[in-house]
Amino acid sequence: MDFLFPLLILALLVPMFLGIRRQKKEAAKVTVLQDSLSVGDRILTTAGLHGTVVALGDDTIDLEIAPGVVTTWSRLVVREQIVDAPLQGDGAIDHESIDADAPATDIVREDRENGGDTTPRLNKD
Repeated sequence: MDFLFPLLILALLVPMFLGIRRQKKEAAKVTVLQDSLSVGDRILTTAGLHGTVVALGDDTIDLEIAPGVVTTWSRLVVREQIVDAPLQGDGAIDHESIDADAPATDIVREDRENGGDTTPRLNKD
């Protein structure tokens, strides 16, 4: 019975310690990212805004959010850097490989048989 209280305290402190450690690691990653920004980088802010870095200040960052539209933000709002993945292949679609006579899905086919209504309906069998 005497060992139950220290065990309970330990069971509560270990997850809290691990959570704090994880938060510190994430904060360190974000700090490194914010310090390593350069002009031309594409970024995502904490508000979900995508932009391109146009100018950097000590505490601010100028983002081009549309052609010719530049806004000034705090560096602290930078959440992540967007890295464009290279396209696989040449990016062209082979239209001849698309079968225009392919059967429609069961829902669409059934709705067409029921008078052309494309709204999905439940069967009452």
